Amino acid sequence: MSGWLALVGGAEWRDGCTFDRALLEASGNAEVLILPTAAAYEHPERAVDWAVDYFGKLGAKARGLMVLNRRDAEDEANCAAVREARFVYLAGGSPMHLRSVLKDSKLWHALVSAWNEGMVLAGSSAGAMVLCDPMVDPRGGAFTLGLALVAQVAVIPHHDKWSPEKARRTIKLAPGGLPIVAIDEQTALLRSPEGTWSVEGDGQVIVFCDGHEAGLDVLP
Repeated sequence: MSGWLALVGGAEWRDGCTFDRALLEASGNAEVLILPTAAAYEHPERAVDWAVDYFGKLGAKARGLMVLNRRDAEDEANCAAVREARFVYLAGGSPMHLRSVLKDSKLWHALVSAWNEGMVLAGSSAGAMVLCDPMVDPRGGAFTLGLALVAQVAVIPHHDKWSPEKARRTIKLAPGGLPIVAIDEQTALLRSPEGTWSVEGDGQVIVFCDGHEAGLDVLP
């Protein structure tokens, strides 16, 4: 049975992210392994420092795994760290860079295997986008390939800050029957190990299907 999955709308590791306590509990209060891959060109060490401070205030430990390029994603020591982790968190940043680093890499296979064995996995903004397939291309709102941990779902992160015009374009371009999940910042769409979807956090999640609002029951 797979572990908990959290698709976070962005602005991670802040007070409004109330779901993080439940994710920590689900992991057995394990150390959180932070992958700042998507922030590779945006001072990734700052993302790690922020996460370490945030989880420290929750009484938990966190550390960074500096997987910033393809070579890092093929490194056996990094893959071993992921396989041993009980809670992995993909930070926000560039979804295109994150996808290029992880796609078909040894580390990606280690991540999927660990999640399938019960590891808690969270991805915020770029992390949430890449975990799904198809993936929304942030440059224009059309679609491109994601990594398909969750297939036939696409995520619009930062929905409360996203361009309304771009969001409408994404919803209009969506293939028939494809759920588009618009997630506000500091808000998570959660999937339990049993496959049940729920929402928690400071904002809201809106699901669109065939151009209309729909319930969480349309998600796979």
